Amino acid sequence: MRASNHLIGLLNFLTFLLSIVILGGGIWLSSRANSTDCLKFLQWPLIVIGASIMVVSLAGFAGACYRNTFLMWLYLFVMFFIIAALIGFIIFAYAVTDKGSKRPVMNKGYSEYYLQDYSGWLKDRVVDEKYWAKISSCIRDSKVCSKMGRTYNGVPETYDMFSMRKLNPIQSGCCKPPTDCGFVYVNETQWDQGGAAGTDSDCSRWSNDQQLLCYQCDSCKAGVLGSLKKSWGKVSVINIVVLILLVIFYVIGCAAFRNNKRIDNDEPYGEARMTKAQPSRIQL
Repeated sequence: MRASNHLIGLLNFLTFLLSIVILGGGIWLSSRANSTDCLKFLQWPLIVIGASIMVVSLAGFAGACYRNTFLMWLYLFVMFFIIAALIGFIIFAYAVTDKGSKRPVMNKGYSEYYLQDYSGWLKDRVVDEKYWAKISSCIRDSKVCSKMGRTYNGVPETYDMFSMRKLNPIQSGCCKPPTDCGFVYVNETQWDQGGAAGTDSDCSRWSNDQQLLCYQCDSCKAGVLGSLKKSWGKVSVINIVVLILLVIFYVIGCAAFRNNKRIDNDEPYGEARMTKAQPSRIQL
């Protein structure tokens, strides 16, 4: 049983080291003077998560190594809620990203995204003007569109080359106009509108201004939703793996907790038995 104490101590020490990295990342983001609104929005969750993991890891490490029953109880108590919260997040992530998918475009390598294909809490969050201002600022500052340019032997890519590219959801929705608009390709982020007038409302929102492009288009919001769905799907898989590991840690922690209680209960009994036995040896 004591092996469980040593194992849970080692595991919590490794988790403690991880929490330092997470906490340090959050503090670094908060200290940057030129952080974008998107990065500032992310700093507090990182700090809270890192600090929580650090406290729980220290409690579990100290409780296991020093056989402190109270700290082990605190560790198990908090870990239970972390596991419950993680299960809730996994269910929530699958629920809010259940609807919506990309639409393939005929004779194109990329797909396109439509806002009407999505619904629910996540869509309402993204289209909200307050949050969209932060999201669009993040996309603009990341320069994802300006990095789309490619050359082959010093020659810019042609429309045929561009149309066969596998664009990610953000590039497809925010950096180019919808294909239905019928605009003429100049380069990856410049399109000649000419006399074309597509039925899609995003056609009138498109601008060749590199600070505007299609950042206010519904297709851009749909691209963000498509990117979130893809990212959250990967995160959910990782969370499931983490959840399994945490459950294993929790079971080992329960074994260590029972071991501590058994030792605490045995020691007074052993001391009393030795005290009772000592007079008999003196009489002999």
